[in-house]
Amino acid sequence: MRDVLRRLGGSHEGRLFIVIAVMVAILALSTAHFFTLTNLFDLMTSYAFTGILAAGLLVVLISGNIDISFTATASVAQYVAVSAALAWPIGWAGLFAIAIAVGLALGLVNAVLVSTLRISSIIVTIATLNIYYGILVFFTHGNYIYSLPDWFGTGISWPILSVGHQTYTVNLQILLMVVAFAAAWLLLARTSTGRQIYALGGNPDAAERSGFNVFRLNLLVYGLMGVTAGIASLAQAELDQSVMPTSLVGKELHVLAAVVLGGASLLGGVGSVLGAVLGVALLAVLENGLIIAGVPSYWLDFFSGVVILAAVSSTALELRGRRRAKVAAA
Repeated sequence: MRDVLRRLGGSHEGRLFIVIAVMVAILALSTAHFFTLTNLFDLMTSYAFTGILAAGLLVVLISGNIDISFTATASVAQYVAVSAALAWPIGWAGLFAIAIAVGLALGLVNAVLVSTLRISSIIVTIATLNIYYGILVFFTHGNYIYSLPDWFGTGISWPILSVGHQTYTVNLQILLMVVAFAAAWLLLARTSTGRQIYALGGNPDAAERSGFNVFRLNLLVYGLMGVTAGIASLAQAELDQSVMPTSLVGKELHVLAAVVLGGASLLGGVGSVLGAVLGVALLAVLENGLIIAGVPSYWLDFFSGVVILAAVSSTALELRGRRRAKVAAA
């Protein structure tokens, strides 16, 4: 047992798993409603939006960039796609095609701006966050969409387990989250492009000298972020059974906190899909625990802020350590 714990404690993902296991044990002992299959499926469904976006943001962070605009991208893709579904009989295929196309287009705009302006990606994407969101609110006047196509309201689900009178299903949200994480893992762990993304984030200058097409890689990572934003927007719209142009913007810090908790570095070149999954799981367990304990949900915002502050501080310390090492080597 000690050897297993020692091996787990030797990696960030292992330590994160231990923390989650301890939190789950405490919550399971404190309330009978936590450690149930119903609560597990509810958590996966409610956190699918965060999970899908975390899969895309992980790739962006590993490349050495950052994206803050993805909630605005999701809001635009969601509104355009659902509006099109109300106007024409496009079905699920058309709905996803439009949402993905809009998300991809806005993601590629970010990539072009980051690559050509040569300024910090966080500055560029904060600007595009406000631009995308402002344009959406201007054209929609902030009006909500409550009348959805019948087929969209019914949703998609597959029964997988029956226990007594309770049937557990894999719904659209869970399926999309699994697909998003699987696609990110295949890209990062099983392709040469994934290795180039890690190399680009680890040392951009060396990657460029090695002949990597940095512009193409930026197009890929930001395009993927846009695609995941489009997909996540439909998962959230189907869950909420409405489209609210003002409801998604503001959730970007939760997604960033989940990915950073999972071990992704704001400096780039570091991160794993397993870590991102565990980061989302930790936030889900924490929020669920706060709700069960009767603690106001805004404490999750406080926790997200603490995580990001700790990540920025560790990044600054890491940069300082690198500079000292260069000076010592010289």
